[in-house]
Amino acid sequence: MTLIVGATLIVAVVMTAWVRRLALDREWMDVPNERSSHAAPTPRGGGIAIVLASMAAFLCFGALDLLDRELLIALLGGGTAVACVGFVDDRRPLRARNRLIVHFAAAVWALVWLGGVPPLRVGTAIVDLGIIGHVLGAIAIVWTLNLFNFMDGIDGLAAGEGTFIAAAGAWFAASMGGGGVSAAFAAFAAACAGFLVWNWPPAKIFMGDIGSGYVGYVLAVLALAAMRHSPVAVFVWLLLGGLFFTDATVTLVRRFVRGESVSEAHRSHAYQWMTRRMGGHLAVSAAAIAINAVVLLPAAMYALYRPDRAAILALVVLAVLSAIMFAAGAGRAADVQT
Repeated sequence: MTLIVGATLIVAVVMTAWVRRLALDREWMDVPNERSSHAAPTPRGGGIAIVLASMAAFLCFGALDLLDRELLIALLGGGTAVACVGFVDDRRPLRARNRLIVHFAAAVWALVWLGGVPPLRVGTAIVDLGIIGHVLGAIAIVWTLNLFNFMDGIDGLAAGEGTFIAAAGAWFAASMGGGGVSAAFAAFAAACAGFLVWNWPPAKIFMGDIGSGYVGYVLAVLALAAMRHSPVAVFVWLLLGGLFFTDATVTLVRRFVRGESVSEAHRSHAYQWMTRRMGGHLAVSAAAIAINAVVLLPAAMYALYRPDRAAILALVVLAVLSAIMFAAGAGRAADVQT
């Protein structure tokens, strides 16, 4: 397993460099506009390195019987669909409706192959949500893959978050008894880290929709797979991804309440406001990693070892983060002075 994970990291680094040269030659550039957080044209589409490197690793694990056939099919089938629609969207923007159709189809694909959403532990009770749980599961997968697209707006943020969640997920899945899920998480962390080498501020290449949606999809599917081994896993994943979940959700709700289009590009996420206040991408991306490591990782560990308190802990932490995001400007109208 270690050899495959190491090879995945190297492949992702090398492939990102190759994609960058290709993007420069073909002029696949992200040109700044009034809603951008970067100032200079930058190559995009580097997320294909994450896609190909991680899929190769998943196939290797499958061939070695380290990864369940059902999980492999869920990752490859839905992941390919999400990556392909992202690739097309990078070249020629698609309607939100068309993207969502593919996203929901990929989510249903994963739920079918993984047997739906398993029972959850809330306090001391085990709750089976049945068909409602499957519907909520599909929405959760689609929301996760889209929020990574929303949050991929500054250098290093989305790739750093993907690396953190996947690396932490590898350890948590192993602790829950999910060896194959742990291996997939580890390889995916390596793929994200390999891309992050080129995307860390100042970024030399952007992920693009092909990468951001795929990262969110894979993390959601692996989290769903881990839930089969522990009924509190959902709360662990909510805590690990707390920064992205709260920033994107608070922003969406505030924009919706004002009657603004929730699918239209904007610069009103909390991380975008903080980037302008702090004068650059590096401070914000580094702060996100620090909060993840110092606050959210220990909280997730506590939730795992005290399952009776996992639900209330996740609720409290997400509520506090939501309040912080609101205060930081998530969803604030652009004409409001800060």
